[in-house]
Amino acid sequence: MSELHSVEEARDAVLAAVPPRTRTEYRTIAEAAGLVLAEPIVSLTALPPWDNSAMDGYAIRSGDVAGASEADPGRLTVIGEVRAGIAPSTVVERGTAIRIATGAPIPPGADAVAQVELTTPTDASGALSGPRGRDATGAPPAGILVHEAIGVGAAIRRRGSDLAEGLTILEPGVAISAAGIALAAGAGVSHVSVYPKPRIAVLATGDEIVPAGQALGAAGIPDANGPGLAALVEAAGGESSRSGIARDRLDDVLAHLTASLIAEPDAIIVSGGVSVGPYDVVRTAFEQLGRIEMWKVAVQPGKPFVFGTASLGEGRPTTLLFGLPGNPVSSFVTFELFVRPAIRAMAGRRDVLRPTDRAILGDDVSKSAGRRAFIRVTAERDKTGTPIRDDRGRVRVRLSGGAAGQGSHVLSALATADALAVIPEAHDTLASGAEVELWWLDRA
Repeated sequence: MSELHSVEEARDAVLAAVPPRTRTEYRTIAEAAGLVLAEPIVSLTALPPWDNSAMDGYAIRSGDVAGASEADPGRLTVIGEVRAGIAPSTVVERGTAIRIATGAPIPPGADAVAQVELTTPTDASGALSGPRGRDATGAPPAGILVHEAIGVGAAIRRRGSDLAEGLTILEPGVAISAAGIALAAGAGVSHVSVYPKPRIAVLATGDEIVPAGQALGAAGIPDANGPGLAALVEAAGGESSRSGIARDRLDDVLAHLTASLIAEPDAIIVSGGVSVGPYDVVRTAFEQLGRIEMWKVAVQPGKPFVFGTASLGEGRPTTLLFGLPGNPVSSFVTFELFVRPAIRAMAGRRDVLRPTDRAILGDDVSKSAGRRAFIRVTAERDKTGTPIRDDRGRVRVRLSGGAAGQGSHVLSALATADALAVIPEAHDTLASGAEVELWWLDRA
């Protein structure tokens, strides 16, 4: 293996090791929120299933009011009403109208709806019985005046105008959203085939690591990586489990990894212990349990990234092994680059990479030679919170936490960052005003 792999080499190796998704589950649409579709969803009914009114008003024959105007309104006799959920039985004949509610089926004979705002109620003698455009409540009036011509099809939602029956409405490989659930339900679909969430175990390592909330002693630090990585797993579409904290001893790391492997997770993420120090034993543990596929990537932060695979025996599933740096920012960045795409692929998604944007640096930046840097930045925003873009659509960004915030240990700057700005390998420095690629991060 070369000393340092490119981002693309490492990511390709990771994605190539993701096994094909074969296990699916049949879920109600309510249970499927956030899961990835394994099969297309096909509409079982047209939407809407019948012509219906787009607003409150009166179902009419458009020809009856073809010449209507403010000066000479059309007069129609109201012969009934139709509500949503009730099939109409009365036919709209010449010179008549039926009061209709929004969403109610169009009665036979009608070819348009006159919205209530364009009408004035009359009594049986033809005299006005209320103000123009009053809300359509209470008993229907005896008649109405229509104050302008109404065209054929006005205010009518046609059958199938949203969806045709038998139409593929959602493709596989897409996570079903709240809007997708509403769409599927509206199309008459009650159950869908989805991929289960990939199961990801998270293990922190380090003699100094202490669970958050416990006494630190003279040399302890709270475990930030374990909870943080578990949250990143969930946000990426996985189901996380915590495997505790292993000490910087090979036997303890092996014991924790073996215990995790027994549950046959899709992947194990280990933070810390992946560099070349005297107590960095994670790489050796990976080699003893399985095989190393990749070590060291030309990125900043996060060079000592290790990737491998392991299985408890022939015929048992393969578990992906990710060794991330112990510094929390390095751990976060390497997760973004390599673990997040793998989890999304394991979840069955087609879109495994983040979409990219363009930005203009508001500060000078520098980095290590020959490595691609992913610096933490915040976007300049207007008073509504919307990122400000220049006339070429580029976002202006500043270093999160300033230059001092770019250290691989500075969690406070990471927590306030909007995005990662990408500094290519060929540039050791970039001046304020330089254009860069931008990866937006998830914001709560």
